[in-house]
This record gives sequence, C-alpha cells and structure tokens, in this order.
Amino acid sequence: MALTLTDDENMLVESARGLFARAAPVAALRALRDGGSTLHYDLNSHSVFAENGFVAPHVAEVDGGLGMGAAAAGLIAEQAGRTLATVPLLSVAIAATLVAQAGSQTQKARLLPMFIDGSLVAATALEESIRHDPARLETQAEQSGADWTLTGEKRAVIDGVGAGLYLISALAGGVPALFIVTPDARGLDVQALDPIDSRNLARLRLAGTPAERLGDGDTSAALAAALDLGRALLAAELLGIADAAFEQTVAYLKERVQFGKRIGSFQALQHRAARLYARLDIARGVVLKALRAIDEGSDEASQYASLSKSYMTRLARDVLVEAVQMHGGIGVTDDIDIGLFFKRARAAGELLGDDHFHTERLARERFGL
Repeated sequence: MALTLTDDENMLVESARGLFARAAPVAALRALRDGGSTLHYDLNSHSVFAENGFVAPHVAEVDGGLGMGAAAAGLIAEQAGRTLATVPLLSVAIAATLVAQAGSQTQKARLLPMFIDGSLVAATALEESIRHDPARLETQAEQSGADWTLTGEKRAVIDGVGAGLYLISALAGGVPALFIVTPDARGLDVQALDPIDSRNLARLRLAGTPAERLGDGDTSAALAAALDLGRALLAAELLGIADAAFEQTVAYLKERVQFGKRIGSFQALQHRAARLYARLDIARGVVLKALRAIDEGSDEASQYASLSKSYMTRLARDVLVEAVQMHGGIGVTDDIDIGLFFKRARAAGELLGDDHFHTERLARERFGL
C-alpha cells in the first residue's frame, strides 16, 4: 500500500485546489452565512464541482461512476477543507455508497447518475442520539402490503435542509433497513439547526411518513461501509482545515512584529510550530492509509477509518487552538479566517464520532478491551 500520491493523484490535487480557491473560497462561506442562506451552500458551485467530476468520484464504473476510489474522494475533501467549502460533498458521498451497496439495480440506475451530475442532493439520516451512536436505532418502519411508513426522529442530518431526497435508517421487523423519503412526504418535518460552523444541519421528525425501501436485504454492511467512508472523508477534510490554518499561522509568525522583532524568531513559538508540522506530516500518511484500505477492501479498513478520524479530530483541535493563540487577540475575532477554521474543525470533529468514540472503538475491536 503506497502512502505517497501517484502522478494522477497529484494532478487531481492541483486541479481541485485551484477550483476550490476560485469557486468556493472562504469569502463564499462568509457571504452565505451573512446573507441568510437556508441551504448554507450554493447549488451553482455544487454543479461546477459535479461537472469536474468532484462529486462522488468513488462510485464504481459499473454503477455509472468514475471509479476513482475513496482516495480520490478524500483528496478532494482535503482541498475542500482548505477553503472551508460548503458544497454537500460528504452527504452525497455517503448517500451514493448506501445506494450503490444496498439499492436495487433500478434504484441505482435512477439515483446514482443524479448524485454524480449534481442534480440531486441527498441527505442521510442515521443519527438518533445527541452524540454519535450508530448502534442506537429506534425509528420504526411499518409495512402494509407493498407500502412502508416511518415513525421516529433523526438528529444531526448533514445537508438535511433543502435536500432533494432522504436516506433514512429504521428497524423493519427488528432488522436495520434503509428507506428513501422525498421532501414532500406526508408527516415529514425538517427543522433547521444552527451549528457553530454555519453549515446545513437538520433534525427530522417522521410521523407515519411514506417511504420506499432501499433494496430488500440486510443493509448492515452498506451502513458500516458508508459510515467508514464518511469518517475517512471527514478526516481528510480535517487534514485540509488543519493544514491551511497552520500555513496561515506560520505566515503570521513571519510578519507580526513584537518587541522590535518578528515573533517567528522567538524560539518558543518555533518549537510549537515544529511540533505541529511533524504531527501534520504523520497525519497525511494516516489519512491516506485509511482511504487506500477502503479502496483495497482491507479487513482492517474500518479500523483505519476510526484511526484517521480519531487522529485528525484531536490534531485539528490542537492546531486550531495553537493558531488562535499565536494570532494573539485577533485570533478570537471574526475579522480573520482562523476563527472560521476553528469552528469548522470542532464541528467536523464531532460528526460521525469524535476522538473519544473512535479511540474506544479501536480499543474494543482491535484489542478486545
């Protein structure tokens, strides 16, 4: 397993970095936040990324996708993190994995092309507790003939406001299953949340809501695969966030003058920056290892996904705390971008399990503790 990028991957990174800088800079996030957008992302920008093959690039060619794999999706997510891009790449990636692995041929043919070309944004509703707990599933699916209805509540639904489709987990006869719900379905209530990172997050309430079952078998494997991909993509995004924040901080250390000297000349700050640099260098291998393990179908892919998410949640938190401190008083103001990076790092770190959740998961599954 190579932990260095290929020539094609380097070209992908260069292309993605340029496009995100042009189409979804940090200024775009500020404009969406201050403009009162209910979606918190720009559909036109999402279409631009889709046209360039950056939406769900991991979908296999046999399913109509580009077949570029999780590594490509992760490299794109990393570049998205560098500009705090608000495009719904994560939610669509998770939805595409669920449909590709659990859907019928008819459902795959209907939905996957629309995910890939950017014409349909799907939100996955899998969480039911305040903190990430995929084992908790209380939403009930009731069947009457060929029809299904759902009753329950879902939390922290990524890109849930304004979604064109919802993929919702529920118990069908005591067995986990997935269902498709349209936004105009009876009994569906979508409540917009107001997270600190100004992203699109929602709570869903379902009261006898009509639904279409995704596939007809056990969806446990598809759910596990989608969650692990989402965790690895979040780890990649957090790497991009931390890397960009570190670069901005080093640049500030080189220009800020205090006591007649540039503060970057102070040895104490040099040591703190050097430690972060070393940890970020290790992080690139950790994240890429998880993405490649998913692509190779490794038996340890799930553990590597947890390792990457745990490592990057903690590292991004540490990098942003140091970034705020090294910027001094302005580090806590809204006038500079560091505060925005800080907020997104904290929010993304909580999604799909924080460092404590994944450390415990690794200890349990890897070492039986």
